[in-house]
Amino acid sequence: MRIAVAGATGNIGSLTVAALERDGHEVVRISRSLGVDLVTGDGLDDALTGVEAVVAATNGPAARREEALGFFATATGNLLAAEERAGVRHHVLLSIVGIHRVEGNAHYAGKREQERLVAAGPVPWTIVPATQFHDFAEMVASWTEQDGVATIAPLLVQPIAPADVAGVLAEVVTGEPLGRHADLAGPEPQDLVDMARRTHRARGREVKLVPTWAGVFGTSMAGEVLLPGDGARIEKTTFDEWLAAL
Repeated sequence: MRIAVAGATGNIGSLTVAALERDGHEVVRISRSLGVDLVTGDGLDDALTGVEAVVAATNGPAARREEALGFFATATGNLLAAEERAGVRHHVLLSIVGIHRVEGNAHYAGKREQERLVAAGPVPWTIVPATQFHDFAEMVASWTEQDGVATIAPLLVQPIAPADVAGVLAEVVTGEPLGRHADLAGPEPQDLVDMARRTHRARGREVKLVPTWAGVFGTSMAGEVLLPGDGARIEKTTFDEWLAAL
């Protein structure tokens, strides 16, 4: 198949490209750095010529609600319109487990709008909600790290390996549209603070971690709201196995 990946230079996008190419598919990479801009629409029609299916693994701004909503609404609207013009038969959106249970998070508000547009849009679709990735804790700590100290929320998550997510996206996009896919998660619940500490140590770093709900993630994300729901698809790579490969 000829398949386009939006966000092709990002973490999940690049892994999805690799998984599709290993399976023999022709992949069109969509990224601003490659000359295709979802916000302006520049290059989209040419990129989608002959494309049968699209994986949307784009990321956007997370600091302000209005900014996140504007980005995801514009980028998703432009992509879906171009797909309709090109005759694309399947749009696969990577989303996040728990976004409909959390208020006050700008990025999640943007992702909810993205899901709404896809579900109401003109192209048959599958939405794949995934839990946080194994490298999420390290990334969150990096946002506030200063002089060897970082604040981080004590979230309960069930993280998944990025390569496992990419493998599922590559599988789903080559099949028929499913509507809302089951939640996608790794095999074990983890504490975000402990995940960050263990990742730093695996990389030979010592960072003092200060647990707090006063940062980007508030108490609306406490408890089990970020865990996968009933009937979730559980992938095999554990956090320990991912750490061992660093």
